[in-house]
Amino acid sequence: MYAIIGAGPMGLCSARQLQKHGIPFIGFELNGDVGGLWDIDNPHSTMYDSAHLISSKRTTEFTEFPMDAEVAPYPHHSEMRRYFRDYAKNFDLYKHFRFNTRVLRLERQEQGWKLVSETDGQRREDHFDGVLIANGTLHTPNRPALPGQFDGELLHSADYRSPAIFDGKRVLLVGCGNSACDIAVDAVHRATSVDLSVRRGYYFLPKFILGRPTDTFGGAVKLPRRLKQLVDGLLVRALVGKPSQYGLPDPDYRLYESHPVMNSLVLHHLGHGDIKARPDISRIDGRSVTFSDGRQAEYDLILQATGYKLDYPFIERAELNWPERAGAPQLYLNIFHPEYDDLFMMGMVEASGLGWQGRAEQAELVALYIRQLQSGSPSARSFQQFKRERAGLRLDGGYQYLELERMAYYVHKDSYRTTIAMHTAELRKDLATSSQPMTAQNLA
Repeated sequence: MYAIIGAGPMGLCSARQLQKHGIPFIGFELNGDVGGLWDIDNPHSTMYDSAHLISSKRTTEFTEFPMDAEVAPYPHHSEMRRYFRDYAKNFDLYKHFRFNTRVLRLERQEQGWKLVSETDGQRREDHFDGVLIANGTLHTPNRPALPGQFDGELLHSADYRSPAIFDGKRVLLVGCGNSACDIAVDAVHRATSVDLSVRRGYYFLPKFILGRPTDTFGGAVKLPRRLKQLVDGLLVRALVGKPSQYGLPDPDYRLYESHPVMNSLVLHHLGHGDIKARPDISRIDGRSVTFSDGRQAEYDLILQATGYKLDYPFIERAELNWPERAGAPQLYLNIFHPEYDDLFMMGMVEASGLGWQGRAEQAELVALYIRQLQSGSPSARSFQQFKRERAGLRLDGGYQYLELERMAYYVHKDSYRTTIAMHTAELRKDLATSSQPMTAQNLA
């Protein structure tokens, strides 16, 4: 019996794959329903009222469960909650989960794991042959210390729900990721003023080109990495211009070396003066903020859109092969522990265009590996050695990703999915037929 922690998108597709491969499991979910952060009524959700899917539905959906045709190209979070509930109903997954249940502790046993959980104040212990951790990466806010004491209201984007909080206030947003830009656009219509403090440059992509979702372009013609960065960069420049033309810093790195911002409305409002760009904060004194360019301004509310930290409070870091100074656990394909064959990190991966189908492919590989290990398959033994040798190796496709904590588990979509597919095909082979074992040379 296996345990799945979490019933968000990753937990659901993990459950689906174990189900398909006949592997018994029990799921544990802190909320009372499926959907994870996409359920805005989940008290642990970091969703906000205006949130929509950043990637388009056709590049994000599960292949075996397409979204309805009438759903917008970039669905509202309420549509996504409905989608995940329909997914769970369609594949009869609800019966496998214990809802309103918090996982308190995972402890390694001589064989398998002891899982301590709590439901309605009642604790229980269960023993599992293995565990799939799928509780997500966007639930523990990163709240960096401010350089001084702010006497106004201080929030994180995780606390944000409705633009009503901005009514009549002088607002400073810190950060320039997708959530920061969404929230800045919300604030424009309610706040007295909106400033955006940006420390480094970002690439901004429009959500539509020629009436089609931007992420549906490309892929038909495969270009070498450097040429693709050049061509796509020139296209972006032609469509939206340089960030510096809107008062923002230009990126000092190439396109795709950090996650781009899918938002052109923030540039619209910057261009109209509704939002004012500010550099990094150097000092705060009361409600007065001094920026790195020496300018000062007064604010009533500072909202830090500074991202999230990986957090698995129910298990020791050492069990995850997670060194103190590493930004993320050092695992093969961001999933497989080099030594353990009974612990899998599900969904600890980010990549432009990976979508939930890419994560379902992760889950299928894990299910196949479990199944083939149980049968003593030669391909499973080969993969066992392979993951031991390659743990922590990033599939970056040759891109020089920025050395940021949030990029520590970022991968190149095509390289990642190709490698997943290679291992999946190997594990699917009939055990009775001979096959070439996987080697690092074969992968290269």
